[in-house]
Amino acid sequence: MRNNKRHREWKWAALWLLRNTFLWNIVGAQIRYTIPEELTEGSVVGNIAKDLGLEISDIAGRNLRIASESGGQYFSVESGKGELVVKGRIDRESLCGQIASCVLPLQVVIENPLELHRVEIEIQDINDNSPVFHTKDGILRIAESIAPGARFPLESAEDFDVGRNSLRSYTLSNSEYFRLNVKTLKDGRKVPELILNKTLDREKQSVHKIVLTALDGGDPVKSGTALIEIIVQDNNDNEPKFEMTTYKVSVHENAEVGLSVVTIKANDLDEGPNGEILYFFGAHTSDSVRNSFQINAETGEISVLGKLDYENMKLYTFDVCAKDKGNPQLEGHSSVQIDILDENDNEPEIILTSLHSPVAENAVVGTVVALINVKDLDSGSNGKVDLSLSPGVPFKLKASFDNHYSLVTEYILDREITPEFKIEIIAADFGSPSLKSIKHINIKILDVNDNAPVFSQPSYDVYIKENVPAGASLFSVSATDVDQDKNAVVSYSIVDMKLQQAPATSYFYINFENGTIYSMSSFDYEKWKRYQIIVQAKDHGSPSLSSNATVNVFILDENDNSPAVIYPSAVMGSVSHQRMPRSAKVGHLVTKVTAVDADSGHNAWMFYRLVEATDMSLFIVNLHTGEVRTKRSVSEQDDTSQRLLIEIRDNGEPVQSSTVTVDILLEEGLHEPMLDNSQTAPVSNNKSGKITLYLIISLALVSVLSLLTFVVLLIKCAKRSRGVCCIRRTDCDGYKNPNRNLQIQLNTDGPIKYVEVLGGDMLSQSQSFGSCLSPLSEFSDFTLVKPSSTLDFKEINVLDASLPDSAWTFESQQVS
Repeated sequence: MRNNKRHREWKWAALWLLRNTFLWNIVGAQIRYTIPEELTEGSVVGNIAKDLGLEISDIAGRNLRIASESGGQYFSVESGKGELVVKGRIDRESLCGQIASCVLPLQVVIENPLELHRVEIEIQDINDNSPVFHTKDGILRIAESIAPGARFPLESAEDFDVGRNSLRSYTLSNSEYFRLNVKTLKDGRKVPELILNKTLDREKQSVHKIVLTALDGGDPVKSGTALIEIIVQDNNDNEPKFEMTTYKVSVHENAEVGLSVVTIKANDLDEGPNGEILYFFGAHTSDSVRNSFQINAETGEISVLGKLDYENMKLYTFDVCAKDKGNPQLEGHSSVQIDILDENDNEPEIILTSLHSPVAENAVVGTVVALINVKDLDSGSNGKVDLSLSPGVPFKLKASFDNHYSLVTEYILDREITPEFKIEIIAADFGSPSLKSIKHINIKILDVNDNAPVFSQPSYDVYIKENVPAGASLFSVSATDVDQDKNAVVSYSIVDMKLQQAPATSYFYINFENGTIYSMSSFDYEKWKRYQIIVQAKDHGSPSLSSNATVNVFILDENDNSPAVIYPSAVMGSVSHQRMPRSAKVGHLVTKVTAVDADSGHNAWMFYRLVEATDMSLFIVNLHTGEVRTKRSVSEQDDTSQRLLIEIRDNGEPVQSSTVTVDILLEEGLHEPMLDNSQTAPVSNNKSGKITLYLIISLALVSVLSLLTFVVLLIKCAKRSRGVCCIRRTDCDGYKNPNRNLQIQLNTDGPIKYVEVLGGDMLSQSQSFGSCLSPLSEFSDFTLVKPSSTLDFKEINVLDASLPDSAWTFESQQVS
């Protein structure tokens, strides 16, 4: 049965929807729809796009949306058809309570351009609530002496529906002693009264039970019941009687607690306790009345108990009773009606319906920035509101309709002067005193791309070690853009340029988002010591702006080359052969091991050490010069053939080393080219001075001749297209720059003479030329070595005194 009842209700709702969905009209550019409450979600209210004269594409393209002033989102727009559909459950009673006309105002906001339309949804009531008695079982005490015709007010039922679905009538179960009377109060409320039909006789029947039924006007009818138990009392036969049937008063809503509103008065013809009266609220007085007012039981004074609010409750109607102290206790009844008078106690409310922020700084004058709605819950002049803006802002308010305003631009905006405006909107009503409210909104100004990115510095110096693996992070550049949003988003790139005849991007890669520079290959300090690249920072504006910065990448040397032995050199085999007379004394210079290291700085410092020897007691190697000297005189017992294993180590980390094996042949009668200073007899100071002078002159001549030779060679190299510098093999490929800052160093170590020529600066490839002079040669033999930046010491050929001239593999300049 309950399912059938629910089915009938939904059937009625569907019929109501079909009848009223298309009932809309436009009054003052406003649309009004009428729908029943409790519609299912997705039910169509009407085609709002058609009613507003919009195309279906405008719904999404112009961003049509619904804003409800009540705060709840009960409706939405279906973008595919432009229909206004129900989004959630709509309960008319929770929205409007007992108000007969329930209208839900909506605001339709359409952007691009911005428009505002007002839509009213009238919610029709359906009979979804039954009449309810707050007290299901009531007790009524009536003295047996009460004459027929006496009236006793009963509890009123409450029905949350309105109109025809509200409470309509009451019925009473059959009783010979009582009948029902229903009276209608000024506010339309129906109050049941119990009327005594004939005199009660307590001795015959002391208790009477009747059922009071409340019926509404719905279809089908709904009802609620209450059981009333009537207890017949004896004796006291005069009930108190009020001086007025209804007390009507008014009080301001801002009345203070304790303020006296009205004093009710009742009289009792009895004497003694039967005539003493106490005043009370009626048995079924609502909680809202009890929370707002109180009654003095002794005096009957009704005063304010709680805060009154005209906007929540405009009228209070309740019953009062006067009870005597007789036995049985008798009571009289009356009603009180209190009207609440409005005061200007509500500040205007500013509602920001839509805000378009940020606003482009090139926006034309009159551009709509925001839509604003103002309302005041007060009535009359207390509810009229004036809206204004704080001074000094390039905006103004433009009235639309019915307390709706548009905030528009009044002047041209300039973000560089003011990037953001803090606007103060002031709403003041016309009450006395006037109340006002303030709302602050921030409007940001959208930038146009008029600033290029700026690097933190115009150039960067980066120092990295050679042999760094490909993909290693080297350095990060940073650029900032004072613009905003995408105009300030910076991307980094390397400008297309050539490095060593190859694109710069083949050596370096830059992360376009954060400016981190990575290596694309490993670097070799001995080949190239500095790279210069141009990094560009470009923003994402339209059109985009850019700026450049120079990055100088300096390669730091690593100890990645082992010392290369250039003298003595094993040209014809793996071992170098040297000769030494058996007459050699202590400190005799046997030979000098000369090595070079392609590295630089501390990595190129070399140390010499004797690792193995046929006789460790016979020879010693100088740690720093590589000179091999005798530790003692040669004896007859010493082997004719002596083999030395000499290790050359550099000063790098980790240490790199190489070894050379030297075979020394001890011969009788071998002429010593130069006597060791420690073994020669003392000579006179004059002779020593002459020797020193001759030595200085010889060194000077050798230096001058060497310099002239190098000048000639450099001129020849400059004339040749491939720069083959006096060497038969093209070992100088790629070297085209003339040497600068030449340094010539002449070294004489006993019988070994050699000249070192160093050239170049930090920005060019260093050049190194060496002249090694055989200790036993009849000539001073001059040898050229290719530039150190491309030096492969495994390919160096030097003169060995123990080898014939036919074994030499490259040209030499002979100086007598």
